[in-house]
Amino acid sequence: MRAVIQRVSQAEVQAGDETVGSIAKGLLVLLGVRHDDTLEDVRYIASKLVNLRIFEDAQGKMNRDVCDQQGAILAVSQFTLYADCRKGRRPSFTQAAPPALARDLYDAFVTEVGQLGVPVAQGCFGAHMTVSLVNDGPVTIILESREKNG
Repeated sequence: MRAVIQRVSQAEVQAGDETVGSIAKGLLVLLGVRHDDTLEDVRYIASKLVNLRIFEDAQGKMNRDVCDQQGAILAVSQFTLYADCRKGRRPSFTQAAPPALARDLYDAFVTEVGQLGVPVAQGCFGAHMTVSLVNDGPVTIILESREKNG
């Protein structure tokens, strides 16, 4: 599982003319699910995300997590995070999970984050979406469940 995390002062997702998810201060998470990911990957990424200390404290150090900031998370499923562009000109998506598995694990991720005490807004799985954000910092972090180390 791969997550691209951006610290934001606000973010919004639209599908068509409808706003399907929005947050004020918090984290925009673009979530890619790999074909062999499991609930263990979901739990790892959700826990790591919620506890990442990437918000500044009073001294200006990244010492606070999204809960400390009373922030929220906007989760957007994005299979293109598993694009393989090493050959040719068209990306291959063979490492991305098939839609049914991706949806189940995306939904599990949203549930897990909510159970960890963070409000979660979502995009619209499988739809063409427009994502708007105001990046705060900017701070952008990539998490990989395959690279976990303890």
